[in-house]
Amino acid sequence: MSMAESDVQEQLLRQSALPPPDLLLKGIHEFNAWAFFEQHETLETAWRNEPGPVRQLYQGILQIGVAYYQIQRHNYAGAHKMFERAWQYLDPLPDICQGVDVVRFRSDAHAVQAELERLGPQHVADFNPMFFKPIRIKQAP
Repeated sequence: MSMAESDVQEQLLRQSALPPPDLLLKGIHEFNAWAFFEQHETLETAWRNEPGPVRQLYQGILQIGVAYYQIQRHNYAGAHKMFERAWQYLDPLPDICQGVDVVRFRSDAHAVQAELERLGPQHVADFNPMFFKPIRIKQAP
């Protein structure tokens, strides 16, 4: 890991320990209400306003939400594309980031992606939305 990468990782860990900002909480509330289009707008604003590496959290959640939105629209290709993009942002995050249970979120999103792929493009309309799980916020100890 280069010095620059190490500095970014250190900054990400510092930012991850901070409480969730209001826009993140609003986006999570919208996500958990299955208002995936709205959560995109909210988290895009949070992402654009945040210069630090924690913005990866906002972008990762945003893209998973857009994947879910595409599933709701029966757009297999659009959902698949958004899942593939999201992992580059979510995979490097710590287990808990600004209170978000990232481990659980990644696991839940992987389960949705696996079900989408199991159904395939011809049966995306048969997707059971009960696979959409809420994002969990963990309280600091």
